[in-house]
Amino acid sequence: MKNILIPTDFSPNAMHAIAYALQLYKCERATIYFLHAYADEVYGPFKKNGGKSFEEQKVNIKKNVDESLKKLVDKLTKKYHNPKHKFETISAFESLVDAVNDFSNQINVDLIIMGTQGQTANKKITFGSHTVQVFKYVSCPVLAIPEDYEYQQPKKIVFPTDYLLPYKRRELKLLNTLAAEFKSEIHCLYISDFENLSHRQLDNKRFLQESLPDAYLYFKRTPVKNKGEAITEFITENDMDLLVMVNARHSFLEDMLYRSTVDEIGLHPKIPFLVMQNLPR
Repeated sequence: MKNILIPTDFSPNAMHAIAYALQLYKCERATIYFLHAYADEVYGPFKKNGGKSFEEQKVNIKKNVDESLKKLVDKLTKKYHNPKHKFETISAFESLVDAVNDFSNQINVDLIIMGTQGQTANKKITFGSHTVQVFKYVSCPVLAIPEDYEYQQPKKIVFPTDYLLPYKRRELKLLNTLAAEFKSEIHCLYISDFENLSHRQLDNKRFLQESLPDAYLYFKRTPVKNKGEAITEFITENDMDLLVMVNARHSFLEDMLYRSTVDEIGLHPKIPFLVMQNLPR
């Protein structure tokens, strides 16, 4: 049984991500946890009212969050009635990243699914600040769903790689399971001017092949250019359904995520984006 964690702020983007998740896993047994972290909602008003009635404020907000989570589950149970799915709710008096990290470790979450943006959605940027924080600091795979993306089975997956990372079996197993479920093609995209690979790269490429036995694997190369543009161009030209990247030390994704502001991230996918974490778990 899969353990799926979905952080929600009850925004349209969050609801859209939930709908995608329920479609993606409709044929699998899964426990789906809906989490809302409300520390910011308590501390914001607390600062404004000079610190009066902090505990009362905290209790009232928790009560409202719990009611909203219950209504969410009731609505989804009626709309998607699926005996394979079990719904659980969590309200956490923590920041979003801390709550997601703590709970992911506590119940061994397989995948986090969330919207690319939340209530304060800015159409000029691709990823909201909360989504970027989860990408950066949560040591669990994260699947981000754009609000305007209509669900399609992930039949064609693009996986940019330089073959320099020693991948983790657990995260590749997640990708292989997805590929097996949907009979997916995985296109490993190597952005380089050179075709020849080093011994290290060849070893990592073989490890990829061994770890993804249920996928239809294709190995593609494109000349060096702006990496974000190269990936976006490949997605558009080849009609991809899912982008997969690995967050690791010195990787292209790490470089993007650690830029000073969210809108400087040089990647703007219009399709779901799976970030796998090459970090200890």
